Amino acid sequence: MEVRPVTLSGRWVRLEPLRIEHAEALWPQAAEPEIWRYMPYGEMNSPAKLHALIEDLLERQARGTDLCFAVFDCATDAAAGMTRYMTIDRPNRSLEIGGTWYGKAYRRTAMNTECKYLLLKHAFEVLGCIRVQLKTDLRNERSQRAIERLGAVREGVLRKHMIMPDGYPRSSVIYSVIDDEWPLVKARLEQMLSA
Repeated sequence: MEVRPVTLSGRWVRLEPLRIEHAEALWPQAAEPEIWRYMPYGEMNSPAKLHALIEDLLERQARGTDLCFAVFDCATDAAAGMTRYMTIDRPNRSLEIGGTWYGKAYRRTAMNTECKYLLLKHAFEVLGCIRVQLKTDLRNERSQRAIERLGAVREGVLRKHMIMPDGYPRSSVIYSVIDDEWPLVKARLEQMLSA
C-alpha cells in the first residue's frame, strides 16, 4: 500500500497535499471556535496555533502515519478546510479518514460529500484498502449524521477513548466502509453528487 502525496480533484473540491504555506489561506476559515469544539487539537485562536497544527500533521506524515490535504473550493479557488488519511496501517490495508473541518460557508454543501467520495475512491481503487474507518466525538451528532449519510456502517463506541484538551474524557463513535461495500457506497455517493 503506497500512500504518497497526491492531488485529488472533483467538480466542487480539490484536495492538495498540505503544505505549511497553506496556513495563511486556511486561517480565515479556521478562525471559528465551533470547528474545534470536538477536535482533539484545542481551539485554533491564532494563526500561530494553526501553523503549529500543520507542522505537527506534516511531522506525522513524514513518519508515514498520515497523509494530509488542504481542501479548496474549485469554483473560487479559496481554501475551505483540511482533511487527511490517518492511522495508516499498511500491513492490514486499512486507514482512517479524519481530522476533517471546513469553514462555515462550506458546511452542508456538496463539498464534504465529494471530498469523502474522492478519499474513499482513492483508498479502495488506488491504494487497495480493504477497510476505511471514520470516527467522531459521541457528542457530535451532526458529524454522525453526515458519516451515516455517506453509507458508512456504525460499528460501536469507544468509551472514554481520549482526553480532550479541556480535560473532557471523549467517547468516539467508530464507522467503517469495507471493500465489499465500496461498490454500493460509491454508487450512492455518485447519485448524491449528480442530484
